[in-house]
Amino acid sequence: MVESVPLTEAEKAAKRGRTVHAQQLADELEEILEMEFESLQKQDLERFEQLQGRKTDLLAELAGLCPPSDVLQSNPDWQGLLAAMTECRDMHRRNAMLIERKLEAIRGTLQSLQASVATSSVEVYDRLGKVSRFTRGRGYQEA
Repeated sequence: MVESVPLTEAEKAAKRGRTVHAQQLADELEEILEMEFESLQKQDLERFEQLQGRKTDLLAELAGLCPPSDVLQSNPDWQGLLAAMTECRDMHRRNAMLIERKLEAIRGTLQSLQASVATSSVEVYDRLGKVSRFTRGRGYQEA
């Protein structure tokens, strides 16, 4: 059985500092996720791409600061961070859904354009019984 050794004041201060720093990073991540959403709504892909680097850095830094999941969930000092990270997860999912909807709209547009190209010329018989190509845009009298 391992006995718990009381922490020194310096160790307690360092733990509080880690918790506060992690919370600040989570708050910054929330801001970036909100800016990401606004960029997606405005279709400002350049701004969206610029945000990705900082978002990745924040996530890596948070991963280095945070304790293991069981400690994070059971220790009351980390509950604020846990709530903030849950909010960030939900914001990320919202952004992912927006991206997916936009991609579906683009795919649908591309399919309709491809379908109209595929059906734009039709083979028909002319007055002499020969096969002739009928292309949209020409009147049926010309066929």
